[in-house]
Amino acid sequence: MSNDTQVTWLTQEAHDRLQAELDHLSSEGRAEIARRIEAAREEGDLKENGGYHAAKDEQGKIEARIRQLTDLLKHATVGEQEFDGTVEPGTVVTATIAGDETTFLVGNREIVADGADLTVYSQSSPIGAAILGLRPGDATHYTAPNGKDIAVSVIKVERYEP
Repeated sequence: MSNDTQVTWLTQEAHDRLQAELDHLSSEGRAEIARRIEAAREEGDLKENGGYHAAKDEQGKIEARIRQLTDLLKHATVGEQEFDGTVEPGTVVTATIAGDETTFLVGNREIVADGADLTVYSQSSPIGAAILGLRPGDATHYTAPNGKDIAVSVIKVERYEP
């Protein structure tokens, strides 16, 4: 675990969905990829065996996702959080950023329901960190990764409802 690991707020629905994905990958996902690797091994020469290399790549992706989900769920706070109208992880913010109005979620993209079309900014991103604790009507600025100073004004803050 790195020092920059932060607690992530998750709805019960998001937690259950991610736990189900982790459970599947840790059992059926691993078993299936092991079968594919074994079948490819039986084909002979591994140096030129595309199926073997593809299966090994897939295995690496599965193991990385398992580690990501395990860490996320280990440090997650699940349930309804108190909402006092300020920008915090798990809130949907409508703001004017550099003159353009936009709506986005502050938090982790894993909490967004499947199929939802919502931009997500981490609370540790430049904009996320700048607006944490602000209320509608508050304004601030932040330094973008390109070095530009960006003005942001919070218009509306709502609790995220998947």
